[in-house]
Amino acid sequence: MKILYFGGQKSGKSNLAEQKTLSLSSKKPYYLATYDNSFNDKEMHKRIDKHKLQRKDEFKTIEEPKDLLKVLKAEETFLVDCMSMWLFNNIQEDEEYLINQLEEVSKLDANIVFVLNDVNSGIIPFDNESRKFVDMTGIVGQKLAQICDEVYEVKLGLASRLK
Repeated sequence: MKILYFGGQKSGKSNLAEQKTLSLSSKKPYYLATYDNSFNDKEMHKRIDKHKLQRKDEFKTIEEPKDLLKVLKAEETFLVDCMSMWLFNNIQEDEEYLINQLEEVSKLDANIVFVLNDVNSGIIPFDNESRKFVDMTGIVGQKLAQICDEVYEVKLGLASRLK
């Protein structure tokens, strides 16, 4: 089973994705954290700490910022939080590389719950790098929606099932 939760910043998507992931597994699932700690961003560290408190000890945490296939494995349950950070960490890669990685992930016989930020409802950014991130978020989101069995849009802590 592959499931996608997407929504705006602080929409409640991670909390709902955690609940769904826990419901899919009879044993402790994996939490795949994709943030690259090398940036030494203090505000992001506060967010990460809040996420750790929220999920308590209900997950086995794995940190992998770039290569999903390196850690995802068959017959396990994973929460990937979040695909936006994964994309950011891989922003220098071309579209084909990213889509190929997602296609390989889709072949795994595993429960995987993905979290993705919805950044495509605003204006087109002026700088190239931001524009590429927004564009690739849309492309990655479409691919995830295609490979997932269920897709939920989250607003104000409420999930609307789209697929």
